[in-house]
Amino acid sequence: MKLNQQNFKNITKSLPKNPGVYQYYDKNDKILYVGKAKNLKNRISSYFNRDSLMTYKTKLLVKKIQKLEFIIVKTELDALLLENNLIKKLKPKYNILLKDDKTYPWICIKNERFPRILYTRKVINDGSEYFGPYNSLKSVKLIIELIEKLYKLRTCNYDLNEENIIKKNIRFV
Repeated sequence: MKLNQQNFKNITKSLPKNPGVYQYYDKNDKILYVGKAKNLKNRISSYFNRDSLMTYKTKLLVKKIQKLEFIIVKTELDALLLENNLIKKLKPKYNILLKDDKTYPWICIKNERFPRILYTRKVINDGSEYFGPYNSLKSVKLIIELIEKLYKLRTCNYDLNEENIIKKNIRFV
């Protein structure tokens, strides 16, 4: 749908309150920004109703928006995953300028003889178990801290394979 300040109020009335991902485009149909929302109506409206609270870069983005597309999803987590994938695929200019192109953190339980638990921003196919993604590194660190208090897990980075243990040749991984 085409956006401008005059028709925005009509467009906002028809936006759903569901979680989802929204995409802003410029006059040449070039992708400007991809965002996620737990409530599409509230989130998209915030770009046009809170001018005084916006950063300079966000104000520039809003001036260029000519078209809006959105995808409704079932959960906020689905929106998080879809947003992350679309940003990586489409590489919108303003996600990079606004530093929203980060990869979300995951909790990893390493597939090792004496497993470690840690956070990572890369999920790799190494046989380890990954839980996430999370939208807050702070919450990931709190979860890991709680698990480390409840369970005796190793926290060192030594290579504890059987051969190294027998030879007492312990090295950092």
